[in-house]
Formats: sequence, structure tokens, C-alpha cells
Amino acid sequence: MSQPPLAGVAAAPHSHFEDAQGLLVGSLFVALAVLMFQHAQLLTGGTTGLAFLLHYALTWPLGWLLFVVNLPFYVFAWLTLGPVFTLKTFAAVALLALWVQWLPLWLGFERLHPVLAAVLAGLLAGTGILMLLRHHASLGGLGILAVYLQKRLGWRAGVVQMGFDALLLLVAFTLLPPKQVLLSLLGALALNMVIAVNHRAGRYMGV
Repeated sequence: MSQPPLAGVAAAPHSHFEDAQGLLVGSLFVALAVLMFQHAQLLTGGTTGLAFLLHYALTWPLGWLLFVVNLPFYVFAWLTLGPVFTLKTFAAVALLALWVQWLPLWLGFERLHPVLAAVLAGLLAGTGILMLLRHHASLGGLGILAVYLQKRLGWRAGVVQMGFDALLLLVAFTLLPPKQVLLSLLGALALNMVIAVNHRAGRYMGV
């Protein structure tokens, strides 16, 4: 049986090294998920999903779109969640953009079923985002707002993110074939399930 955190015991903060590996590995996991989504011609939620839609419509490089679409949200993050969270988020998004640009030079998918791509990429992205959240960072955009609402109102970040993702996927029905959107929804459910189940206040002692 799991034990609740001990009352009065302060959580030990992460070291700079632990934060660095968290940002590197978390962004790498999400980048691998992004490449799976891209290979299967699917999309995900949040500003990453917006970058996917622009990528499919305009054929602009996905890595740089991931970075650019998040720029307007950094001011909000700085004002509401502080400079440390904002700088870590900026670093995580920059790392994600670089991973997405570089990984195809070393990695390719010869065979990847779309259903497996949706589920596996969703779980992998959710795990990567969870790592970033536990190191006081996010992947920018709507994730910043989800973290703010959890801190301010107690709303679970995963549930909030799922609502945003549902709206984005509804818009995607006007631009993409229904099969791609439904598989993308499956991936979004897998992603947000990981965050909603594992990212709860009081469950994690590290900050």
C-alpha cells in the first residue's frame, strides 16, 4: 500500500544536473513521439498540434514551427509562473526543435502501423512531458496555461490539456481525413492519460 508524504517533510529540490538530464531526456522522448506522429501523418494536441497543422498545410520545417508557435506564450509564463519556469520551458522547447530536426538524420521508421504509432507516441510523449513537469518546465503554449490553472485553481494539468486537445482535433476535422483525426485522438488520449494519472498535487516530493 502506498504511503502519503510525511507531514512537515520538505521536498528536496532537484540539482542543476538533475534538471539538465530531465530537460534533455524529456524533450528527447517527446521528439521521438513527434517523429512517430509525423511518419503516420497524425497530429497531437496543444501548440505542437498547431505546428503539425501548419507543417502539413505549408510544408514548413516542423522543428522550427514547434519553436516559433510557442514564442507568444513566454511572456504569460514569465508573469504568472516566474522566470525559472519560463527559462526551463524555453530550453525544453528549443531542445525539442533541435531533436526533431536532427533525429531524422540518424533514425527512420521502415514499418510503423498507424494505430501503434498513435498509442506508442502518445504514451511516450506523455512520459516526456511528465518528466518536464516534474522538473518545473513544460513544452510551452497551452501546457503553460494548464500548469498555471493547476497551480492557481487546482485543476489537473492533464485534464485541462485534454480539453484543449479536443478543441484542436475538432478543428482538424476540417483539414484532415477523419481517419487521421480519430487516430490522432487516440494518441491524445494516451498522452493525457499518462499526465492525468501521474501528475497530481501531493503525489511527488521532488520540485
